[in-house]
Amino acid sequence: MQASARYDFDTVVDRRGTWCVQWDGVADRFGVDGLLPFTISDMDFETAPEVLSALRTRLDHGVLGYTSWQQDDFRAAIAHWYGTRYGTELDTSRLVYAPSVLSQLSQLLQMWTAEGDGVVVHTPTYDGFRKAITGLGRELRGVPVGDTEALERELARPDAKVLVLCSPHNPTGRVWTEPELVETAALAARHGVAVISDEIHADFVHEGHRHVPWARVAGEGRWAVISSASKAFNFPALTGSYGIIGDPADRAEFLRRMETAEGLASPAVLSLTAHIAAYREGGEWLDAVRAYVRDNLALVAERLNTAFPELSWEPPQAGYLAWIDLRPLGVDDEALQRALIEREKVAIMPGAVYGAEGFLRLNVGCPRSKVEAGVEALIRALGAVR
Repeated sequence: MQASARYDFDTVVDRRGTWCVQWDGVADRFGVDGLLPFTISDMDFETAPEVLSALRTRLDHGVLGYTSWQQDDFRAAIAHWYGTRYGTELDTSRLVYAPSVLSQLSQLLQMWTAEGDGVVVHTPTYDGFRKAITGLGRELRGVPVGDTEALERELARPDAKVLVLCSPHNPTGRVWTEPELVETAALAARHGVAVISDEIHADFVHEGHRHVPWARVAGEGRWAVISSASKAFNFPALTGSYGIIGDPADRAEFLRRMETAEGLASPAVLSLTAHIAAYREGGEWLDAVRAYVRDNLALVAERLNTAFPELSWEPPQAGYLAWIDLRPLGVDDEALQRALIEREKVAIMPGAVYGAEGFLRLNVGCPRSKVEAGVEALIRALGAVR
């Protein structure tokens, strides 16, 4: 039996009225209730049945007291995943825990930078990075994805302290090759810049591409990986993330800050449970949902390119977020958003959120019927505003 035949991704799960940001919070960003949303990066699928089973078993125990993340089951599950998925041996003594990847990013920036320091990111840029960096009073410095010369220029500036690497890249879905990562590590080391690699999208790399963990190429420079199973296995509401910090002193300082200044010594037990089940038992489900999403992306490409051949749009190398360059059509971004919202009643993230006019980010982590409705609405809206 094929893995995809074991799981049902076509059935629509009604998420309305569940305090869901994508569905119930659509008016907060788009000003209108009741839109069909293709927005925030979570999926409309139930998480893996293996994860749900583990959560039910844990709840059946009935006691939900203070918990420790520093135990063998959690650490060994992460090491197992890195070994079996990425062929990378992980030193579990380097692991840390935090409520989210962005909370880790904030702590590391406070450890490794001061107000006014430069933090380098690739553009377009995930808006969570922008908020974290500028909110701490650091200067965000963007370099276009793939522009090595611009990257070195920014890293060479005397006050550049950190490179925030999104691997794979959000929103473009770009998967960095091992030679690219090795070169980036060398540039960062040469200029004394620390690297924070956000690898939360790593488990959703599509066929023909391969994620290389930063922990494998980092070398001796100052570095950290921040990640979570919550993106690929769709349980962000449980909170919880883990990190890998190269330097023992940095690792100790991070843990001290989390346990004292932040008061986060006890993690969310259900997050630990979900991580262990996902990384020990959820691989088959993940392969199936990734294949389903790959077909969703292929559908978007076929429909868009048939309607507008000049787009020649290709699916991303990773993830369930279709990053669509609409500049060949010459449409006005504001007019397109009005058509999508007022005429078609759909919500699709404008590229301006990520610093890229003329683009859209369309979430296709959902049943195919919803994808079809979304892409046809987009085609009609584009036709109306051209």
